[in-house]
Amino acid sequence: MRSREAGAQPAFPPTVVVEVKRIACERPMDAGVPLARWSLPDLRREVLTRGIVATVSGTTLWRWLDADAIRPWRHRSWLFPRDPRFAELAGPVLDLYAGRWDGRPLGPRDYVISADEKTSIQARQRRHAPAPVAAQRTMRIEHEYHRRGAWAYLAAWDVHHAHLLGRCEARSGMAAFDRLVDQVMTQEPYRSARRVFWVMDNGSAHRGAKGDARLRDRWPTLVPVHTPRHASWLNQIEIYFSIVQRKVLTPNDFASLATLEHYLIAFQHRYQAAAQPFRWTFARVDLQQLLTKLATAAEPVRPAA
Repeated sequence: MRSREAGAQPAFPPTVVVEVKRIACERPMDAGVPLARWSLPDLRREVLTRGIVATVSGTTLWRWLDADAIRPWRHRSWLFPRDPRFAELAGPVLDLYAGRWDGRPLGPRDYVISADEKTSIQARQRRHAPAPVAAQRTMRIEHEYHRRGAWAYLAAWDVHHAHLLGRCEARSGMAAFDRLVDQVMTQEPYRSARRVFWVMDNGSAHRGAKGDARLRDRWPTLVPVHTPRHASWLNQIEIYFSIVQRKVLTPNDFASLATLEHYLIAFQHRYQAAAQPFRWTFARVDLQQLLTKLATAAEPVRPAA
């Protein structure tokens, strides 16, 4: 029987690995530990405190967790579906993304627009100019700034043709949204379209029967389609807004509202020049599986008889 080589790490039984992963997947506070999330050092300390092993390195713990992509030091925010009509409202949106409406394929003169507004985009002029990137140094951005005002940025995205239109408004509201709709609907091919489906959330500028009637009265070929409440992830324009946030607005250093508007619209044109439709893969079947999973998870645990 071969002896262990000098300096080699001891082998751990599978039961130890499973127990460490179980701890990593529980909330520290549920175990009486005053932490929001485990870090590797915190997890190592807990494993040793519980006497699961006498000694183990952080590298070993990381390797075990990495095998199952368990990263307890990270977190994501999400919103549990609260709209009782979630499936009823989300289904038609997903059908439009898949090129169908009422069970039939969209025609060549049908268009799908995803629209929303990104409110209160501030122009923040830093009190000191940023220090540019240098050898072994990242860009440095002054923490304090002067407020130079704010825009509401409204944008509309043609889901299947990757056409982007947008504008800056001093304030959001019905008038501002109507100007965005006019901007789109007065241009070809939307002006001559058979139907233009507008995927929108339930913002005050365009929600409810009155909002739908206002838009249809002005544009008879416009078909309002609303996402469920608290479901902005179903609106494709939000993907573009996230790109704008990363590539234009972070870090935020604009000397004036005019400068901010210039860069927002200039980026819009730059993005349009190479735009492709987003690769949307979430379909009705995925929606049903998700809602079934959430409903199962929400069921109360019944004690054994």
